[in-house]
Amino acid sequence: MKDQFLERYLSALLAGNRFQSRLVIEEALQMGIPANRVYMDIIWPIMIEIEKLHSRELIDSAQEAFASRINRTIVDQLQNKLPRKPERNKRIVICSSPDENAELGGQMVTDMFESDGWDSRFLGGRVNHEDILSFIHEFRPDILLFYGLTPPQMPDIRHMIDRIRSINAFPNMKIMLSGGVFNRAEGLWEEIGADLFAPNAEDALRVASDENTEVNKPLRTIKRRKRIAVEQSTPVTAESS
Repeated sequence: MKDQFLERYLSALLAGNRFQSRLVIEEALQMGIPANRVYMDIIWPIMIEIEKLHSRELIDSAQEAFASRINRTIVDQLQNKLPRKPERNKRIVICSSPDENAELGGQMVTDMFESDGWDSRFLGGRVNHEDILSFIHEFRPDILLFYGLTPPQMPDIRHMIDRIRSINAFPNMKIMLSGGVFNRAEGLWEEIGADLFAPNAEDALRVASDENTEVNKPLRTIKRRKRIAVEQSTPVTAESS
């Protein structure tokens, strides 16, 4: 049944047909599929598939653009249908890569955390590091999550993490990396110095909610520089699963 929705939804998106795209999602909801499962079992995998098709030049930039925008419009409409759990007294700040699909992924991660009772803030992908630091100093999140980062962003995120560690202004805040290059380079999140990793929104929520999760020691190895150099030489998109 899920495959049927996936095929129809992808076809409608790539045709740029907003009405048919909405109809597929409405049918899924009417059949009793909860909104959070529509998020993770239909919209999320199709978002990843669109990225893959575009990176392999199986669809053109126009198809990728309108498919991504329709997807985001539907996510905006679906967000208020997500279940609402009681407040957890937990806070999270989420940033993303600036491209449209990564921002959509970051938005979906934010929605899932908010649905689970977290006080969530999504800064998107166009906020500079100084402003991020200022915001987390004021908001005091339990977790700072970066979603969908690409190889060229590795030096910046490493510098950001090193700076957070060095000033030690947020000793209890964990840093999570999700999606993007970290889904393709095993262990890179540890070598960069993050505390937590999750490949997608659902796993991010599970990892963040695990009270027994231990903070990993930041690793600094020569392999990190070699791996980043290799990744930078390979054209990729912000793939997240």
